[in-house]
Amino acid sequence: MKPSSSISEPAGRADTADGGLFDGVLARGPVREAVGDRAWLQAMLDFEAALAVAQARAGLFGTGVAEAIRAACRAEAFDLGEIGREAANTGNPIVPMLERLREVTGETAGVAVHRGATSQDVIDTAAMLVSKRALGPLLQDVCGAADAAAELARADRATPMIGRTLLQQAVPTTFGLKAAGWMAGLDAAAARLAEVRDSRLAVQFGGAAGTMAGLDDKGPEIVRALAEELELAEPVLTWHTERTRIAELGSGLGEAAGAIAKPALDVILMAQTEVGEVREGSPGRGGSSSMEHKRNPIAAVSARACAMRAPGLVAELLAAMEQEHERAAGPWHAEWRPLSDLLTSVGSAAAWLRDCLEHLEVDEKRLRENLARHGSGDDVGSAAELVAKALDAHASARASRPATRPT
Repeated sequence: MKPSSSISEPAGRADTADGGLFDGVLARGPVREAVGDRAWLQAMLDFEAALAVAQARAGLFGTGVAEAIRAACRAEAFDLGEIGREAANTGNPIVPMLERLREVTGETAGVAVHRGATSQDVIDTAAMLVSKRALGPLLQDVCGAADAAAELARADRATPMIGRTLLQQAVPTTFGLKAAGWMAGLDAAAARLAEVRDSRLAVQFGGAAGTMAGLDDKGPEIVRALAEELELAEPVLTWHTERTRIAELGSGLGEAAGAIAKPALDVILMAQTEVGEVREGSPGRGGSSSMEHKRNPIAAVSARACAMRAPGLVAELLAAMEQEHERAAGPWHAEWRPLSDLLTSVGSAAAWLRDCLEHLEVDEKRLRENLARHGSGDDVGSAAELVAKALDAHASARASRPATRPT
């Protein structure tokens, strides 16, 4: 059985078909839907379905029971609002979700639902599934932005421009070398996130205190089968209060945000009227509500805005790592929203930057004019050779990208 990835209905805190008022800017691209409420609920139900299949494989009950549970695990059959309201009585949404699931599956299969599991097993595994599914389109956009930067580097590898240090004119460089720097940062961030996704997103299944009690000593076998069903890593131990996986995911997303923010800021600075070296070429975008002459670099500005949210959200996840004993009283709950928000913000930043770089127009005339103010020629040293070396590295990164496709 493959985990369901059906998230066709837009979801999220706004609960409207068009999303929230600011989502067009701060939640661009497919990641918002991939981490919405319905996507989370489906991931929780995917855990219950996979658990039933894994336990049937271990001989705890028949395959017919597992199939009945699996067939009932469809998010569209559940009332999100009702589950959310009732979650206030139990501290998480799993109890009301299970009540509804047991009603749907009937008395015979209902008693087998959630056997040996605890609420945290469901939500932690759902967090891994949601993150893995969201990282597919997020990585596509990071890699798409890197590819766009590579095209800019290739086209202008020897195009001279003034270099700037401490925001002052320094010595000549090339626009290609600048774009190659953007490309290298994005490639590194993508590789890091792909590594986390492929090796560190793991199943959670330990029961009330992480001992896998009540499973006739078949707990390890069930974990192995559960990991296979959900296509997640199999952990050595239960990680209820060992949160390095969440920290690595958060840190990787923070690193990606920084790699995105760098070119976005460069574009913003280079697009200033007084500099005028680049502009965004998307038709119909960049106007002002009060100044008709303006052409704002909207994609770069939006990418930067989204990326700027990441450090605070990463800090929230890192702060929640300090968890007591076998199950945490508060820090675990504190992870839920920052994780979704972080995925959304970085996914949006990546989508905006890809748009920016794919449509970026370079004004070589202004590059030359600004360089002439320096007054010392256009000796750019080994810039073109460095760009060629960077492009070779990028080609190697692209060749190993099957892992960046959507899950």
